[in-house]
Amino acid sequence: ARVTLFTRDAETRTTFEAIRADWRFARVDLQVIEGDVEDAITLYQSELSPQLVIVQTDNIDNGFSEKLEALSASCAEGTAAMVIGPVNDVNLYRKLIGMGVSDYLVRPVQKDALSNDIAASLIDRMGASSSRLIVTLGAKGGVGTTVLTEGLAWGISENLAQKTFLLDAAGGWSTLAVGMDFEPATTLADALRAAIDQKEDSLGRMMFKASERLTVLSSGGDVMLEDHVQPEHFEYFLDYIMATYPVVIVDLSGASAGLKNTVLRRAHEILLVTVPTLPSVRASRTLIQEIRDLRGGGDAGLDLIINMQGLAPKHEVSKAQIEEGLERKASAVIVYDPALFLSTESGAKRLTADKAGATIVDALLPLARKVLSGVLHDSGANDDDGKKGGLGGLIGKLKGKG
Repeated sequence: ARVTLFTRDAETRTTFEAIRADWRFARVDLQVIEGDVEDAITLYQSELSPQLVIVQTDNIDNGFSEKLEALSASCAEGTAAMVIGPVNDVNLYRKLIGMGVSDYLVRPVQKDALSNDIAASLIDRMGASSSRLIVTLGAKGGVGTTVLTEGLAWGISENLAQKTFLLDAAGGWSTLAVGMDFEPATTLADALRAAIDQKEDSLGRMMFKASERLTVLSSGGDVMLEDHVQPEHFEYFLDYIMATYPVVIVDLSGASAGLKNTVLRRAHEILLVTVPTLPSVRASRTLIQEIRDLRGGGDAGLDLIINMQGLAPKHEVSKAQIEEGLERKASAVIVYDPALFLSTESGAKRLTADKAGATIVDALLPLARKVLSGVLHDSGANDDDGKKGGLGGLIGKLKGKG
């Protein structure tokens, strides 16, 4: 893969060149060219464009939009684009993303942010473009996130007939082994190490085949009071898995803050699970804002699930109050059913095994369908709207505005 940066800024150049020391980019050709978007246009009129073009500009105006259109005409189909600009402006960010730009970063750029965005963009363009990452996250402990995650995995693999991979990022704190009825065969750290070392045979022995279409990482043997997992290693593991499985589901509830940050940044869909109690709703409000900050000020792909409605009616926050306080509609409301949840969590019973559980899964599947549209329709390099992504799809978007 090739990534080319066009910049006249020495600090940006130094940050970009430092990425060469990152092991994740060992097979990526990182090039820096002294110039701007106009130089990129000229170059790619005669040379093949790379998988990702990054242009830095000091002026974001209508004239720059016209130059992006000219750049798209010069580049090969499927080329992705990132822009480094001078101002932190949410409306500008949304405008550029709407035009087809992969991401917009504000100068001065940080090495971690730049490397993470480059990695995510390359994965979107190479081999895993149709793979979707779905993340589940509890507002606090005890809200039923793991049971709902298991049910979602069964629903996607059975009802939607999609090859699905499920993993719990909680390490030794994971209860997935009980709910999915397997004995932990590895630690999360060992699984990540096997992926990094390309030991496919070892990785194969770490997988639990729950069904023909559902595979689970059989981790959970980690030491509970130690944290051996680095976020960059976990991200490499995701890249590795997403190259094979069209749907990857990660339960982040018990993960470290570093893992949560890394995975939430690149998730296609985030399901935030809360219960109708004041502590949980307050935690949800804080999490929603932090997720927005992580994802550039937007919250597209973030859905709220209210679980355990009816747990203690006299002490609950009403659905209307929750929606007003969080400034968003609940995407699904699940009635409290302790027997069903306990039998699923403790008795290795599929949530889809009876009518009540199937009803819950049916409430979750529309959230999966909207992000899996490209997978379900086998659209490959197309994005969720059925339009071509990257610079190749930028011309139509820009011309449509005229």
